[in-house]
Amino acid sequence: MVYEVDFRNVSTVGLESSPVAEALAGLRANEARYFSNKYSHVFRVVPAEDGAETIDWVHRILKTERDLVIASRPLEASDFQVDNLHMAYVFYENGLSINVMYALDDQGKRAVGFKLSDGMEVPEELASRFKFARQKSKLAGTIRGSFFVIKGQY
Repeated sequence: MVYEVDFRNVSTVGLESSPVAEALAGLRANEARYFSNKYSHVFRVVPAEDGAETIDWVHRILKTERDLVIASRPLEASDFQVDNLHMAYVFYENGLSINVMYALDDQGKRAVGFKLSDGMEVPEELASRFKFARQKSKLAGTIRGSFFVIKGQY
């Protein structure tokens, strides 16, 4: 079932099993607001079982590029195109959000971004590999984020 993320009325729908559900919902709403404002795109997510192809693609990039395996259970995924960018998101039970920005032309930007919900610890698999910068958000509180550039073709 597709869920249209409302950034005006933040809801934990689909994220209830997360110990930081409220913060993760705020993080998801923050992404929805960004894409609405920048691209007039409606941000939609599907439950992990319906977004398996997207989750597999994101996990393949993580494994191939950085030998990373995320320990937490995926709850939701989103996959869409805006302008010349293929975007994919996975929201995890521990409060982690991973996005892949993949330019469709060979000269464009390609990167993986990590965002940590307010109140969660840095996952063990990321702690020693990435430094996280802090950013304030009205919807999500304090977001900690990091990224890496994708070198391969996916």
